[in-house]
Amino acid sequence: MRTAGAARYALGGLGVLLIGTGVRLVVAEPDPAGVLLWLAGALVLHDGFLAPLVLAVGLLLVGRRHRGTLRGALVVAGGLVLVTLPLLVRPGEPPNPSALPLPYGRNLAIVLAVVAAGTTARVLVRRRRERAQRDDGDDGAAGGERDGGVGGGRDDGDG
Repeated sequence: MRTAGAARYALGGLGVLLIGTGVRLVVAEPDPAGVLLWLAGALVLHDGFLAPLVLAVGLLLVGRRHRGTLRGALVVAGGLVLVTLPLLVRPGEPPNPSALPLPYGRNLAIVLAVVAAGTTARVLVRRRRERAQRDDGDDGAAGGERDGGVGGGRDDGDG
């Protein structure tokens, strides 16, 4: 219990330190109102659009077993898009040429495809495990009798 309490206070202190660093950086920004407007927009976009969309898609499209996996993938994909989209749709040349030295549209598509592939693989592995557990459960009762397991000498006539 003491270790958990110490870790909680350490993480809380680290969080306060990071918040202070963020406030200092916003105040030092030449246009702090622009940064605050962007943060407010991100908050509204997240709470008004992204979070309800993720919850609705998870609720409507998949069963209960895979809902968390799909929601996790949507949160990761949505976060990636929200972070990169402002850089991609900004008109003109970036003020800092090193900000976009690579083809970020293509790279975003690749990363989103990796997220989708990982999510699909997770769902398939989970389905295979559940199927194997169901099959093992069936074999435990009836299968053990067929292949000489527990009660192996019995003949139920299903030959």
